[in-house]
Amino acid sequence: MQSKRALFMLLLSLLAGAAAVVLAARWLGQQANSGDRTQVLVATRDLDLGQAITPAQLQAIAWPAGNVPAGAFTDIKQLEGRVVRNTIFQGEPVLEPKLAPVGTKAGLDSIIKPGHRAITVKVNEVIGVAGFLAPGSFVDLLVNIRDDRDNAISRVVLERIMVLAVAQEARRPDETRPRVVNAVTLEVTPDQAEKIDLARNVGTLSLMLRNQVDIEDSASTAGVRREDLFGDPRPTPAVAPAPVPAPVRRAAPRPAPAPVATEPPATTVEVIRGTQKSSASF
Repeated sequence: MQSKRALFMLLLSLLAGAAAVVLAARWLGQQANSGDRTQVLVATRDLDLGQAITPAQLQAIAWPAGNVPAGAFTDIKQLEGRVVRNTIFQGEPVLEPKLAPVGTKAGLDSIIKPGHRAITVKVNEVIGVAGFLAPGSFVDLLVNIRDDRDNAISRVVLERIMVLAVAQEARRPDETRPRVVNAVTLEVTPDQAEKIDLARNVGTLSLMLRNQVDIEDSASTAGVRREDLFGDPRPTPAVAPAPVPAPVRRAAPRPAPAPVATEPPATTVEVIRGTQKSSASF
């Protein structure tokens, strides 16, 4: 009796679960079919910087009409020949802000922002951050020079400079392994290009990789000198003692001349004897 009741409860649970699944599927289908839909073009593969778009790289998919991204496209003819300025990944909608202006030809120059220039810097394993630089990375530029007093000084001269290309490639590699190259192309303004050109000719230039979302953090510093690392290597000159004035030798006072003894005036006595007269002094 108990086994029959358990079997009945099991069948009832299965029927309730199946009914819930059917009702949920029907409700989801009604929700999917209820709202207006439109066609939005998405990329069928990763589209790299400077690459021209072809119809084979696009696919139209259904998209809720009330939630279409700004700048999306619905007509393949509008995108044919357009050049990618920012990497577009597979399945991502193709948006106008990620494309170069209409009429731009494919190539590295098509992804340079208006008012900017591209300049190439020679690097090695150390300067190029051990090969971890990739197109789209941001770097700070550090220069080591000698000042007017021939003292070594190192200082950050430019911040948040975007890497356009590494060697001859303007797309991010699929793998994350570092690659050592001998040249890096940077996107800079004309003023920044002048600083880089001067820095690499008067000193040693180094690159520092920074976080892509690190926008507002500034590395403005006064630079560092050799004495800031180890202190001033020059010995402190000994302070000479103040000269002791030589004693002034004064001439000994001349003794006063001894008083000349003077004899008291003699007393003269005149003596008269008869007709003779004489005098005597006492």
